[in-house]
Amino acid sequence: MKKSSLTHIDDRGYACMVDVTVKEQSERFAHATGQITLELGTLCLIESGDVKKGDVLGTARIAGIMAAKRTHELIPLCHPLLLSSIKVEISRDDTRPRLNVDARVRVTGQTGVEMEALTAVSVACLTIYDMVKAVDRTATIGGISLVEKNGGVSGHFVNQNA
Repeated sequence: MKKSSLTHIDDRGYACMVDVTVKEQSERFAHATGQITLELGTLCLIESGDVKKGDVLGTARIAGIMAAKRTHELIPLCHPLLLSSIKVEISRDDTRPRLNVDARVRVTGQTGVEMEALTAVSVACLTIYDMVKAVDRTATIGGISLVEKNGGVSGHFVNQNA
């Protein structure tokens, strides 16, 4: 069988975890983003703190942090990592009734933290949805993407489309 250019596929075409044993430890960083679009009234409820389930933004930040730490339990071929920093920020988009979610993750290790940053954003957005779904079933999650990563053999990457 032809060797795949995908790192998580072996010579037989089977999924496998990448062997990072011989890779050098380096500082690694990833920044991911995503959005959740809401009805204006829902956004006002969140900002006023009047959502019945509690502090939406605080809960979503904590959920994003917890998710980043558990990415290897959710994504089958991810390595468990000792993350050194996870920051999840949620801000209002001034142009529309939308919240922007950003996650920045750091580690010194043998593999990158892109999946951890993307998982943090995804779960933070899902948490917001869960907490407001009783008043806003039209809430829409989207635009989840890697913005930037740094470290390792591939070096620095900035996603011009994010």
